[in-house]
Amino acid sequence: MPSLILKPNREKSLLRRHPWVFSGAVARLDGNAGMGETVDVLSATGEFLAKAAYSPNSSIRARAWGWLDTPVDADFLRLKLETAINRRLKEPVPLKGTGSLRLVHAESDGIPGLIVDRYGDVLVMQILTAGAEYWKETLADLLIELTGIKDIYERSDVEVRKLEGLELRSGALRGNPPKQVEIIENGLKFKVDIAHGHKTGFYLDQRENRHLVGQLAKDRDVLNCFSYTGGFSIHAVAGGASSVVSIDSSGEALKLGAENAALNGQASGNHEWIDGDVFQELRKFRDSRRDFDLIILDPPKFAPTRSQVNKATRAYKDINLLAFKLLRPGGVLVTYSCSGGVDAPLFQKIVAGAALDAKVDAQIIRKLSQGADHPIALNFPEGAYLKGLVCRI
Repeated sequence: MPSLILKPNREKSLLRRHPWVFSGAVARLDGNAGMGETVDVLSATGEFLAKAAYSPNSSIRARAWGWLDTPVDADFLRLKLETAINRRLKEPVPLKGTGSLRLVHAESDGIPGLIVDRYGDVLVMQILTAGAEYWKETLADLLIELTGIKDIYERSDVEVRKLEGLELRSGALRGNPPKQVEIIENGLKFKVDIAHGHKTGFYLDQRENRHLVGQLAKDRDVLNCFSYTGGFSIHAVAGGASSVVSIDSSGEALKLGAENAALNGQASGNHEWIDGDVFQELRKFRDSRRDFDLIILDPPKFAPTRSQVNKATRAYKDINLLAFKLLRPGGVLVTYSCSGGVDAPLFQKIVAGAALDAKVDAQIIRKLSQGADHPIALNFPEGAYLKGLVCRI
């Protein structure tokens, strides 16, 4: 077995069971290991630390599969997948009223780089790392065995794969999966574009938060920014909102959002769909003195990495400042960051600064995170990517 030898005193993170080994911690590779192959990670004194997938092109040189000196093979992966899936089946909240949820959440489920989302009778796999790519065919076969679902669509078309030296890839992996499916969430129907939609087609991590917005929306005028296909918007109308304005820069997403509204029997008069840049549209609302009772800000990643934090901080500050200015007295702002480079304390500080500059007094009445089917392993805090605040002025 090839061995990855660490530099002296660089094993501390692995001893805390953090799964990443950065290139700067590596002294040398003893033996030959191809992309994604398994290596033993050893301390400078030869102590066994982990079994890991080797990634020669990435700054994260290896990702730990496990901490015991046991073979990484199909049986090993079957147990990992089975454990992840069974955990979801034992959790009543994610499954209640839905046939769609995340079955595997990468490092947080001990399978670095593997995302598996279920949309009814279709699985969508996303492969992000060299190790998961190496075992892709085996993982697909095991998922069919464990779930009984024969149609698998691959959405390995994200830029992070390039950091691993992997090509972007998307398409049918097993069976004959459709490119669009219909799901039920919290009793509402949604069309999901699994072939071209964001992430794997839908933001499953916001399920509980969309339900909350529905509860907050009664008799309110609602503004949903970065609305995508209308998840928050449709929940708001279902919850009794007086009106909902949805803004997104994708005309195709808005079209699907309107179809989702119709699918749920919601009158077109309840919805206004705006194809435009959110920052510009909010400034237009400000200048025309248009205001709202409830505003949702769910932007894309402004800071995927730490190096982009300063630029992202300005963007988050700007958009939250505009939102606070558009709220009526007693209004509520539901605001999120999914940027890995912006942690929860920093995000709260940004929102607080926006409230101060907007000259409003605001309270946090709830803190939000991703759904229970997107767990956060305590040894992998990077898994806590979604931060949300419900603020009342």
